[in-house]
Amino acid sequence: MSLVVLVTVPPERAHVLARTLVAERLAGCVNVLGGLHSVYRWEGDIVEDPETLLLIKTTGERYPELEARIREMHPYEVPEIVALPFDRALPEFQSWLREATAPGDTGSG
Repeated sequence: MSLVVLVTVPPERAHVLARTLVAERLAGCVNVLGGLHSVYRWEGDIVEDPETLLLIKTTGERYPELEARIREMHPYEVPEIVALPFDRALPEFQSWLREATAPGDTGSG
């Protein structure tokens, strides 16, 4: 199974998190979409913040480690981590994603 994982982060944290996830082979690709303005309820208040959305492509096998790493690096007490499974995609993309996230050398080689 393949996943698209949605994660919102403060803009200044987005690129470091994205690069780390790809470098550690927890994600095959991360799209960084800036310019979001989020409105949400937190601890009884309505809060508004600028955020960046990460669209993370990974596999079901790598998801537990991906989630743990995001939680470790994320500045929020309760980060938004939403995993959406997909089973229909270009077969070559699916193969690439499995290869890109296969455990192995995480060096910058």
